[in-house]
Amino acid sequence: MTPRKMKFWGWGYEDGLSPQVQNQVEAAMAKRFGVSEWKKTPPPVIDEISLKQPRINIPQSLKHLCTNDTHERLSHTYGKSYRDVVRAFRRDFMNAPDIVAFPGTENELINILDWCNDIHAAAIIYGGGTSVVGGVEPEIDDRYSGSVSIDLRNFNQVLEIDKVSRAARIQAGIRGPAIEKQLKEQDLTLRFFPQSFEFSTLGGWIATRAGGHFATLHTHIDDLVQSLRVITPKGVVETRRLPGSGAGPSPDRMFIGSEGTLGIITEAWVRLQDRPVYRTAASVRFPDFQSGVKAVRVLSQSGLYPSNCRLLDAGEAHDSGAGDGQTAVLMLGFESHDHLLDVWMIRALECCKEFGGVYGQDVIKTRKDSSASREGDVGTWRNAFIQAPYLRDVLVGLGIIVETFETAITWDRFEAFHTGVMEAAQKAVREISGHNGWVTCRITHVYPDGPAPYYTVKALGKPGSELEQWDEIKAAVSEAIISLGGTITHHHAVGRDHRPWYDKQRPDLFASALKSVKRTLDPCYILNPGVLID
Repeated sequence: MTPRKMKFWGWGYEDGLSPQVQNQVEAAMAKRFGVSEWKKTPPPVIDEISLKQPRINIPQSLKHLCTNDTHERLSHTYGKSYRDVVRAFRRDFMNAPDIVAFPGTENELINILDWCNDIHAAAIIYGGGTSVVGGVEPEIDDRYSGSVSIDLRNFNQVLEIDKVSRAARIQAGIRGPAIEKQLKEQDLTLRFFPQSFEFSTLGGWIATRAGGHFATLHTHIDDLVQSLRVITPKGVVETRRLPGSGAGPSPDRMFIGSEGTLGIITEAWVRLQDRPVYRTAASVRFPDFQSGVKAVRVLSQSGLYPSNCRLLDAGEAHDSGAGDGQTAVLMLGFESHDHLLDVWMIRALECCKEFGGVYGQDVIKTRKDSSASREGDVGTWRNAFIQAPYLRDVLVGLGIIVETFETAITWDRFEAFHTGVMEAAQKAVREISGHNGWVTCRITHVYPDGPAPYYTVKALGKPGSELEQWDEIKAAVSEAIISLGGTITHHHAVGRDHRPWYDKQRPDLFASALKSVKRTLDPCYILNPGVLID
């Protein structure tokens, strides 16, 4: 059987969407935008792209670990953001790495890092390449001799499982499905499922402070990290494995979210859970988004801790097929390893009813099969959620601007914040693309003290200027987010794309302290230049 081929220019596998689905998407968008015929841009093929010659040569001692193969260089140029895919469609790979390295052991990794240090080449750590903020692009200046993308795909094993403490020692380059496959043998799970789960890696999640699929409790990878092992240009850092500690600032926290700028995470001890047995799910409709927000706030502070608590505004619900475009829809779910969940769901639905929430016959009583959370409106939304990155690639070929931005804010400021951000986004879309666009919102994660809203922009771009138009929209909404008190990112990381607003968000003295840490661990500044730190 021929293995499926990954795109070098976009999301996932080349056969990720059937031609029939692509045609349906094109027809739906033509109707939505009033377009009679699309002028489509085909995806790039390797023969169309002219790459610069590598600026650095692979030493004989590393030839078995490194390559300057064209396909590998192209595949390691970009992440998976809208900006990345548009530039790929423009056949622009000017920032392709000179060399791609594939270490399989820590000693090999250290040798590669020492080589980069010796020749002053930028070392860009590459996990699954799913960054949507420019986090893996080798964008460097002439102070560097070249760039080396260090791919950790060979660090792909669950090394040790402690069933007593419910924890595992896992290598950083392992992808989500492989983690779960190896843990399933012990009836355990990491229970961390970001949208990028199929292709992203444990090390990438930790380095970017990623957020998972679950809406409450352990929303971020931070909560699951027990200890880390990190290779830096100055040596190895291995933190102590503990359930908790009050011994000064946490060394783990220093590397969680460091985005490959302080060291290379090679393995981690992570906290596990027993695999869920019982599940229940429901969809609840609200007359308007703010009524749903009030219900979600009460749910977040109730101690019920639903696994799914996603509130879609009317537009978002309609676009995903989970609503009629007239009402907001809440996707609600619970799961457990050892107890029935009907009481939890009944109480949650009572909370929703207090704010005008209406639910039908699709409330699923506690069941043991995994399909309990994949039926009805909840299942429809889930399928749309999984397909979204593939659909985005199709829309880029049509010249449609389609991108997201996400943030978080406290409940007391949410209404004014949401109004301000929506106004800024809608104004930018209107001014840049006329009336050919819209902005929708969903709340993806909820905490007792505030929500994490996630916004989607779709607009008809001007041929040849789509990227520049998006950059204008992105700047406008980012300024609004920061000025209104939110965070520039809740779970997508900083990368290069968010850097201007991250600099405004973080305290100046903290920035100076972070630079001091960088000088200690990476004195030649070879690790992921331009991300977090100049």
